[in-house]
Amino acid sequence: MRLARGWRASVALTLNLVAFAFALSAVTTSYWCEGTRKVAKPFCTGPPLKVKQWFCIRFNSSNVNDSRLVQYIFETGEEKFLLRRFHTGIFFSCEQAADMNGFNCRDFSEIAPEHERGVLWLCIVAESLYLGLLFAGGALMTLEQCPCFSIMNKLKLSAFAAMCTALSGLCGMVAHMMFTTIFQLAVAMGPEDWRPKTWDYSWSYVLAWGSFGTCMASAVTALNRYTKTIIEFKYKRRNIEKNLLIKQKMMTLDLTEPMWDMCLTTVPSDGETQLELLVNGHKPSTGTTYAVEMDNGPELVEEYC
Repeated sequence: MRLARGWRASVALTLNLVAFAFALSAVTTSYWCEGTRKVAKPFCTGPPLKVKQWFCIRFNSSNVNDSRLVQYIFETGEEKFLLRRFHTGIFFSCEQAADMNGFNCRDFSEIAPEHERGVLWLCIVAESLYLGLLFAGGALMTLEQCPCFSIMNKLKLSAFAAMCTALSGLCGMVAHMMFTTIFQLAVAMGPEDWRPKTWDYSWSYVLAWGSFGTCMASAVTALNRYTKTIIEFKYKRRNIEKNLLIKQKMMTLDLTEPMWDMCLTTVPSDGETQLELLVNGHKPSTGTTYAVEMDNGPELVEEYC
């Protein structure tokens, strides 16, 4: 069952709002990628505790400044290393603190390779355009719902909304791909104190691409509504022109006005609002043809009606 125009506009607006919420959540969080880093355990500080501190290495004596004592550690092999979790976004990269409590964050532009920082700024600009155009498309779709606009003005708003939403989707796709490239270069060429041992994409990355998908679905829905209305408009116009030609032929044959009214019309009942077009102050009728028997030309009336 086909959706009515009002429902189609509501679906497009809903998809736009969902896409904007996903995009805003993805850009403002730092969970695009996450993984672990293999780092050497730091030396423990402070007085010894009864419970062993697994995240640091403690000497057999707390007096490390006494040169007469032999200092040794019990950790060997992999026990001397620690896997710290990290997560990265467009703006920040956060890593677990030395005591494994909380995260320490720093600017991602400091981690990205120096020759790729220009691409990172382009990525940020593209994400900003993505959010701005997506918001503009949603605002136009909201205005389209206002009953104070005529049908033609609503069509113009629908066309501009579809265009803004489609452009925002393209900007978002480019921005997401640029960030993916920059992060992979940072993994291979970034600073030694940041390169991860293992990593994978996280939920912010999924939200970003989910936002792109819903954005393009919103644009297609809005464009479909605009295209369908334009096709109906052209079809209605052709019917009006045809009926005007019929009336002109009847007037040429000196037919009376009641003969024109005998060409009855059946109005479609598909539940959708019909375009009301006035021609010379009158609304010509179109629809089912009825034959009228006439002495001077029944074939002509039947053909044009």
